[in-house]
Amino acid sequence: MGADMPKQYLPVAGKPMLRHVVEAFDAMDAIAHTFVVVSAEDGYAEALWREMRPRKATLLRAGGPTRHASVLNGLVAMGEQAGADDWVLVHDAARPGLTAALVQHLIDALRDDPVGGLLALPVVDTLKRSAGGRAETTVPREALWAAQTPQMFRYALLRQALETAESVTDEASAIEALGLQPKLVEGSPRNFKVTLPHDVALAELYLKGLA
Repeated sequence: MGADMPKQYLPVAGKPMLRHVVEAFDAMDAIAHTFVVVSAEDGYAEALWREMRPRKATLLRAGGPTRHASVLNGLVAMGEQAGADDWVLVHDAARPGLTAALVQHLIDALRDDPVGGLLALPVVDTLKRSAGGRAETTVPREALWAAQTPQMFRYALLRQALETAESVTDEASAIEALGLQPKLVEGSPRNFKVTLPHDVALAELYLKGLA
């Protein structure tokens, strides 16, 4: 991002990205509690926490070097407050466009599912595989989806999957490594991941209702 602070604290539509996310979960009756996992060295979280005063959220300084490690550390830290069959939703704070309606849509689609699943969007662009900066071949897109978050799985299953997986970039990949097939639930373009500097302006348009 080229910013002077972690991107989850960058202001978007008047609030840090992380605040948009926490407030979306905190306002929902369907969400029992929210655990926000940050690194032990995070110098921004405490001030934001005092400002937000969430009703039902806990700050966990259990972050690891990767998403995989951070989520697993968070699951371990919250272990005494979660039952084996409780649903856990994992969300990336760099997706500030999340809404309560999207979360409820995911919950409604998965509440009786034997595995769990995730928000995702069907790929609509033509995809190219590159070789040395040139298009080597076109990849069929018919069965391809772009993964989003939240990703929703039962506590014990998700913890087992992350404890046994060697290296994964999302929770669904760890579940797949167990031989299971997470359900794909159609998400929304507004729930995109802020990655590059110009993404902040697009996120603001969504959050202000202009896109």
